[in-house]
Amino acid sequence: MRQEPRIDRSLTLHLQGDWGMQNLHRVCGWISQELTDRSASGTRVAIWNGRGFTDNVRAVGEGRVDLALATPAAFVTAALDGRGPYRGLAFPDLRAIAVIPQRDRLVVAVRRSVGVTSFEELRQAKPALRVATSLNDGVNHVGLAAHEVLGRSGVDIAGWGGHFLEDERPFESFDHVLAGRADAVIHEAIMLPHWQEFGRDMHFLPIERDVLAGLERDLGWPDAVVPAGYFPGAPELHTLDFSDFLVLARADLAEDVAHALAWILGETRHLLEQQYAHIPSERSPVTYPLDPHAMGRTPIPLHPGAARYYESL
Repeated sequence: MRQEPRIDRSLTLHLQGDWGMQNLHRVCGWISQELTDRSASGTRVAIWNGRGFTDNVRAVGEGRVDLALATPAAFVTAALDGRGPYRGLAFPDLRAIAVIPQRDRLVVAVRRSVGVTSFEELRQAKPALRVATSLNDGVNHVGLAAHEVLGRSGVDIAGWGGHFLEDERPFESFDHVLAGRADAVIHEAIMLPHWQEFGRDMHFLPIERDVLAGLERDLGWPDAVVPAGYFPGAPELHTLDFSDFLVLARADLAEDVAHALAWILGETRHLLEQQYAHIPSERSPVTYPLDPHAMGRTPIPLHPGAARYYESL
């Protein structure tokens, strides 16, 4: 283990996680405990509720919190120069502390009874679909990505007589599918067991290559693959990468604090891993074992203090 950092002054830090009971909040709690243990008496760390999307990125960029987590990690790159949902709101001073690995994808699935297996067939059939997904409110990355994919693929849900069933979290969306209220679902969190429950009743639509290329070119959103058989009976699927939690700060965060944060995430990683060890890694909301080298490969520039830790590996 590399030399343990000690901060000889008391700190007051504000962190922003998720709704309160999910993975981002869990990481915030881990950081809070371990940083307080290594800082002077009187250190206080507050954890604010967030949504984990553009709201958390903006909270850091606008200086309302010191640290936040956002997912998927690659979606944050657009905030550096004000693209996509950050148009007119560039935050070039954002810096990364680490990525917490979560192997995830955004997938499009349509009931087999609809009779389509590709976006080309979907455009030809123009079915009136009830689509379960997240809110398209400029904050939720799932809703934002779902509408970007559909729009760039030439799919007009409302124009074809269908509608969206929009909710904040994936659980409500999956309930719509399981209860028969939805004919299609566009979502992430592919490791959750709900996908195994309804997967055999679905065709998983690969996103077309030109659409994936445009999303990466315009917004910095990379593509990825779901291996064959990950969903029941499904072939290999090319789709949108939705991986990783990005731990964010600003360039003006004290260097010793940024270094301590990176050290904590890398050197006490077992504290997080053990909370997921009962779940197979490929089905876990956090993809363990955590690799400190990989945690330092971030889609936006590292804070110099964090970079010092990764350079020491």
